[in-house]
Amino acid sequence: MTSENTGTRVAPIVTRAGEEYGETAQSGGAVRVSGVSPQHTPATKIWYGKVTNEPGYRSLPHHHGEAETGGYVLTGVARIYFGENYQEYVDMSEGDFVFVPPFMPHVEVNMSTTEKLVWLTCRTPDNIVVNLPEVDDSILIGYRRA
Repeated sequence: MTSENTGTRVAPIVTRAGEEYGETAQSGGAVRVSGVSPQHTPATKIWYGKVTNEPGYRSLPHHHGEAETGGYVLTGVARIYFGENYQEYVDMSEGDFVFVPPFMPHVEVNMSTTEKLVWLTCRTPDNIVVNLPEVDDSILIGYRRA
């Protein structure tokens, strides 16, 4: 197929398992890899990847700048802390979707101390990660490390 805009050939781009782009912005215990991103595909307006938290780990407080973020819990039990002093939270489990608004400070947590948390994440326009000052575990209601 040829693009009407550029006149060049276009085709789907596949990122094979194990070939994801790993030089992504990180925040604490959240390990992000991308399958679709401007860094390694022709994509210009989307970042789509997988985020993994080991049992009991959590991200640093952070936000995603202007990016709108959608997430889907593939396996595990997640919690996102937000609000003043991170005192509010939402819980998610396998099959749940979440939307995180732009510029919203939050902490992503794996609530299990025995199982990994894996979720798929999509951002537009890119994988923006702005790390914020660390907070003590004790302010995160119900959180415990492995």
